[in-house]
Amino acid sequence: MQQSGNEMVGFGDDLVAPGIETRPVDTAVKAFEMQQSGNEMVGIGDDLVASGIETLPVDTAAVFELQQSGNGEEGLPPARTKDGSLDRNGKPAVRGRTGGWKSGLVLLVSQGLVTLAFYVLEASIVLFTKYVMRQTNAEAESTFSLWMGTVYLCSLVGGFLSDYLRRFLISIYAQVFLTAGFGLLSASAHALLKPHGCGVIGKLCGPHAPLEVSMFYISICLIALGNGACESILATFAADQFDEEDPAEKQSRTSFGWYFVIASNIGRLISVALLAYTESTGNWLPIFWISTGCVITALVFLLSLTRRYRRFRPSGSPISRIAQVIVASWRNRNPQVPSRGEGLPYRGEWEIDGTRRKTDDLKFLDKAAINIPITQVEEVKCILRLFPVWLCTIWSSVVFLQMPSLFTEQGAAMDGTILHFQVPPAGMIAFDIISTSTLIVFYDKLIVPLHIKLTKTESKTLAELQKIGTGFVIAVVTMLCAGLVEQQRLKYSDGSTKEMSSLHILWQIPQYILMGASKAMVCAAEKEFFAAETPDGLKSLEMILSFCCSSLGGYMCHTILWVVNKISASNGKPGWVPPNLNDGHGDRFFFLLAALTMLNLGLFVMFAYRYISISTQMREGIEEMEEVAP
Repeated sequence: MQQSGNEMVGFGDDLVAPGIETRPVDTAVKAFEMQQSGNEMVGIGDDLVASGIETLPVDTAAVFELQQSGNGEEGLPPARTKDGSLDRNGKPAVRGRTGGWKSGLVLLVSQGLVTLAFYVLEASIVLFTKYVMRQTNAEAESTFSLWMGTVYLCSLVGGFLSDYLRRFLISIYAQVFLTAGFGLLSASAHALLKPHGCGVIGKLCGPHAPLEVSMFYISICLIALGNGACESILATFAADQFDEEDPAEKQSRTSFGWYFVIASNIGRLISVALLAYTESTGNWLPIFWISTGCVITALVFLLSLTRRYRRFRPSGSPISRIAQVIVASWRNRNPQVPSRGEGLPYRGEWEIDGTRRKTDDLKFLDKAAINIPITQVEEVKCILRLFPVWLCTIWSSVVFLQMPSLFTEQGAAMDGTILHFQVPPAGMIAFDIISTSTLIVFYDKLIVPLHIKLTKTESKTLAELQKIGTGFVIAVVTMLCAGLVEQQRLKYSDGSTKEMSSLHILWQIPQYILMGASKAMVCAAEKEFFAAETPDGLKSLEMILSFCCSSLGGYMCHTILWVVNKISASNGKPGWVPPNLNDGHGDRFFFLLAALTMLNLGLFVMFAYRYISISTQMREGIEEMEEVAP
């Protein structure tokens, strides 16, 4: 065309001549097809010419990209993910270059290091505040409960921000706060551990200046903020690295969930070994600096994913969707809504639409459907039906928080000598970790066959609500067991001002094993239940419900302990959990928790019996439509 005098105009890789029909050409694919067809190719600059075939400009880099795409199909563009995930630049993620096991393994290492560092502090903060910060037993347990409540409250903040910002960026910022917190804690410990050799069980440190105390509390607040935000996001961010629409990556995603739990438990077990050294020698500084090094390394690993991670576009907060329904129902409170809604201008399909059917309960919300799609209204109804069951699960956090707090104080007042080795009280948590991991791994191998044998049914698994109820029953037995051990500990106390008993610490093993079994049943089933019963449009609310349970449980634990000590310490009595456990009645406190757990179990059974699951609602809706259909 150039020789014939036609004017040529270039647009990218296409050539346009006036008066000639234009045709877009994927030159890279065309050239690659010509190579595969056996045509003789002649290189002219960046163009490839085949004998007898029209000449086309070619991007040779794109040809190389096609050859190296590794998708197993010659001549196709690089394989993209099917679930809509994006790369860091906002473009569709390319499988093999982003996400997958390469990203997953990095996140496993990061999770293990963060868990190791955080659990060192979680398991030792009660003893540290007692012997270094000079707090009483009740004060140390209250500090722990409030701190754990704040950790999970910060998890809610992280989850809320993830609805609007990238999870990767929030994870980076969270680990920066975590690193700063451990660095400040390690620095403040230099000033707090005076005189030399203090901080070991039975030997208090000296009084501290207000600035030193402030540095300690600021450091643990930074750690709460960093770990809380990171904990709520990292697991979800890790799951984003696997394409759930691809069968192979979906299976890898399931396996990764188990490995993520294992990585956390490995970190916890290593921290127990470090605690054994610290609590027997009183050398807090090395363990704090090791924790600081771990979180710095975890941050470096996380930063290495800057070019490989996958992400999804933020979907907005589910709170706004709930608020829209509530506000609309209030504004439309005057119109009368028929039982089946005939005659009202509802938006959207209002019977079964594949995801949701209109239900007849909570009718005060139906008026919102005048302005809002009925599916959104029914989503809010699903959350309100969950509310009674969710309230009962809060109590599980109160029970579980006794393990790193009152259980540890109980163990510190017992004989921990085995030959020439001193068993650290916080190290007993290893039995909880082993119990939890064992029950999770062997659930399908042992628990399910036993359930089938006892119930004479063919059901393969316990329903989520049944698992939670079973966990509550085990929690009752755990508190009774801890109360009996405390009775024996008081019986064998030496009667002196020293807070010790000749009862051996290994008598605590049953209560730790039972606590681990209870956690395995309740925590796993709770997440499964919320995941299954949270509507698709409010899926991120699943995480909010879970962390709300833990946060409110921490604050509730602090309140219960304060009220019990306030009432039991009247008339000059020291109270049930006094500065010296030998002067109190910790056994009565454990028995009280067992009674309250029984009460909570009764309420849970009542609410669970009345609860109607989403799957049941959909099945009833389908049956109703079949009856109405001619």
